[in-house]
Amino acid sequence: MFAPWSPAFVQDPYPAYAALRAAGRAHRFDPTDQWLVPHHDDVSALLRDRRLGRTYLHRFTHEEFGRTPPPPEHEPFTTLNGNGMLDLEAPVHTRIRRLVAKAFTPRMVDDLAPTVHRLAAELIAGLRADGGGDLLARVAEPLPVAVIAEMLGVPPADRGLLRPWSSAITGMFELNPSEETARRAVRASEEFSAYLRDLIATRRRAPGGDLISALIAAHDDGDVLSEQEMVSTCVLLLNAGHEATVNSTTLGWLQLFRHPDQLRLLGEAVRGASTGPGASTGTGTGTGGSAGDDLLRGAVEEMLRYDTPLQLFERWVLDDIEIGGTTIPRGSEVALLFGSANRDPARFTDPDRFDITRPAAANKHVTFGAGIHFCLGAPLARLELAASFGAFLRDAPGMRLVEEPAWRPGYVIRGPEELLVTW
Repeated sequence: MFAPWSPAFVQDPYPAYAALRAAGRAHRFDPTDQWLVPHHDDVSALLRDRRLGRTYLHRFTHEEFGRTPPPPEHEPFTTLNGNGMLDLEAPVHTRIRRLVAKAFTPRMVDDLAPTVHRLAAELIAGLRADGGGDLLARVAEPLPVAVIAEMLGVPPADRGLLRPWSSAITGMFELNPSEETARRAVRASEEFSAYLRDLIATRRRAPGGDLISALIAAHDDGDVLSEQEMVSTCVLLLNAGHEATVNSTTLGWLQLFRHPDQLRLLGEAVRGASTGPGASTGTGTGTGGSAGDDLLRGAVEEMLRYDTPLQLFERWVLDDIEIGGTTIPRGSEVALLFGSANRDPARFTDPDRFDITRPAAANKHVTFGAGIHFCLGAPLARLELAASFGAFLRDAPGMRLVEEPAWRPGYVIRGPEELLVTW
C-alpha cells in the first residue's frame, strides 16, 4: 500500500492512505525502519506529545539510543540542520524560537504585503504577456525566493543562488537519500553557510531593516543568537517556506484546473470583489476584505488540506508509546502521514471532495504542523498564496492547463516538475 519510490504512488498516494487507515493506526514499514501513522487524531496528538522529538540528542547519545551517528563527511549538513529550530527540542528550541520570534514578527509579515503583491503582479503579467508557459518556473518558484530574499536582505544579484541551495539541502529530507544526494546537500550547506556568514558580518557593520539585522539585534535578558543559530534559522526559513510554497502553488492550481466549477466560483468572487465597493488597493489579499476575500482565504486552506506539499513528518520515540494497541518502543521513528491525516473521514466531512467553501472551523488540517514545531512562517506562506492566486484570478483570468504534468520523484516534499498553462 505504501510505495514512496513508485511514480504512480507519488502522483496519487490517497487511495493507499485510505487502505492504511482502514487497516489500522500504526504500521511497520521495514524499508525505512519506521512506523507509519495515517489517522488525523493520532498525527495531531503525536505532534504535541513530548514523548516524541525531532531529535533525541537532548536526552541520549547516539549509542544510548541505538542509532548510528551521521557519517563524518556529512558534517556541514549535520551542523546546519541540527542547529535549526525544526530539529531541536526544549530547552534549546524554546530559547531560539523566543529570540527568532522577537525578530520575525507579525508586523514584519504585514510590512512585506505590498512587496509580495507587487512581485506577484509583475511575475504574472510577464507570464500573461507571453501567452503562457511554465507557471512553476515563471511564478511559483521565483515569488517565494524573491520574498524571502527581500526579507533577509539578499542583494538582487545573488538571489539566483538561493533556489539551487535550497533544492540540494532539502533532498536530504526524502526517505533513504542517496550518497549523491548527500554530497550535493553537503556542498550546498557549505556554500550557503559561508554566504550567510558574510552577509551577517555585513549587517553587523551596517544594520538595515531586514530580518538578519533584526536577528542580530534580538535579545532576551542579555541572551542573543549565536552566528550558527542565525545561519541555521535563515536556511530553515528559505527551505521550509520556499519549498512548501512552490508546491502549494502548483498543487493548488492543479486542483482548480481539475475542478472547473470551483475555479469558476473563486474567480467570480475575486473579480467581483476587486471591482465592487471598497475594492482592494493592492495591499491586502486582492479582494478588499469582502466575501471574496474570505472565499480566497478559505480556498487557500482547502488547497493546503486537499493536496498538502509536505506528505510526511518524522519524529523519534523518546519513551515507549502505544497507538491503537501497538506498543512502539523507545528508539523507534514514526512517520506522521500528513497527506493521509488531511483526508481522514473521521475528521473531515467528505474529505476526498475539493470544496473551497469548506468552513474554516471544519478545516483544521495539519499541513503546518502543531505543537512547538508549528510552522513559524505560516502567516507568510498564506500571504504569498493568497497574493498569487488573487492576482492570477483578478488580473489574468481564463488561464487553463495545457497538459497533465509529470511529477518529481520526491515523495516527502511532493509536487509536479512543471505546470504548463496558456490563455
